[in-house]
Amino acid sequence: MNRRDCLLAAGAALPALWSGARADGVPASPGESVPWPAPLPLLDGSTWQPRDGLAQIVVFWSTTCPFCRRHNVHVEQLHRALAGRSAAVLSAARDADPALVRRVAAERGYTFPISMAWRDLAAALSRRNVIPLTVTVDRGGRLRQVIPGEMFEADVIELATLAG
Repeated sequence: MNRRDCLLAAGAALPALWSGARADGVPASPGESVPWPAPLPLLDGSTWQPRDGLAQIVVFWSTTCPFCRRHNVHVEQLHRALAGRSAAVLSAARDADPALVRRVAAERGYTFPISMAWRDLAAALSRRNVIPLTVTVDRGGRLRQVIPGEMFEADVIELATLAG
């Protein structure tokens, strides 16, 4: 799959308006509070919800995207580096089959939390039809950045500054 196909595949199933968006149906803009769709189910059977004072790095990805595969190696490093700090990683797999996502995550050694509720997260964070897509939310719950595409290791690790 080439980059164009990856980008198109990511947005192909997006509805015009998602549940979980602000009352006006628009995701948060930089500087605005994020209307988190919590609690979100995670693949491990637990749930996720935002915690006060904890910055979030949310990564949208797919098992079929080669750019996501390289990007997620760095995301995994970031997740491990942030353990016990004031920021955390949450990922949203844009796939239909949870069993496939579990298998791929296990094969690739991903330990970061994975949710299949990507539509709800996209409604709150961004309508960008690009994967990988990295979104940062500060400790006050405000949207900071929406970063489309694959990032280099140094760029992903720099996101740890949200914890500092």
